[in-house]
Amino acid sequence: MHSPDPAMNPDVCRTTVDSASFGPVVLFWTELDRGPVVTRVLLSRPGVPATDRASAVVPAARVCSRAPVEDLANRIAGYLEGEDAEFPLALVDLDSCPAFQQRVLRAEHAIPRGSVSTYQLIGAHIGVPTGARAVGNALARNPFPLLVPCHRAVRSDRQLGGFQGGSAMKRTLLEREKVPFDEAGRVEVGRFHYQEAVRHAP
Repeated sequence: MHSPDPAMNPDVCRTTVDSASFGPVVLFWTELDRGPVVTRVLLSRPGVPATDRASAVVPAARVCSRAPVEDLANRIAGYLEGEDAEFPLALVDLDSCPAFQQRVLRAEHAIPRGSVSTYQLIGAHIGVPTGARAVGNALARNPFPLLVPCHRAVRSDRQLGGFQGGSAMKRTLLEREKVPFDEAGRVEVGRFHYQEAVRHAP
């Protein structure tokens, strides 16, 4: 069983990350016994800043701050400008996601900087070798983009696929992580992360 809808939680707070490259990013978070935990990350879209949508997406959230959240916001801001940063899964409220999506997000989170995988390979890795579409849907609804780096999943034909912040943001994030592209806009890597999983899948 996963947690109640965080959009209806009156204890959810909101903090904005300023990004010169991609527009504002809004963090929704709540306080648990272990400290602040992110319940959702809202990216800006081309022409639509995240701050314009925040109140509609999580109506109950109030603007507030805590030192650990401000530290996280600063790390995200640096990451968006190309700095190397890691974000532990303990920072996010993974229990708010259905069980299958949790498996997908854990697999996605394990893809290291500079690597990419495919929706099909991720499915094979979690034991669902025909689950490329389901994996893609789970990542399309990822509540924690950037913290769970869903931009590191691409299509089997090496095209980018979708991303909540738009394809230009997805490509720029990958380029800043030193993922190469060919002239047709396809990722150009020698090996995908989890590639062995599909070879050994039943």
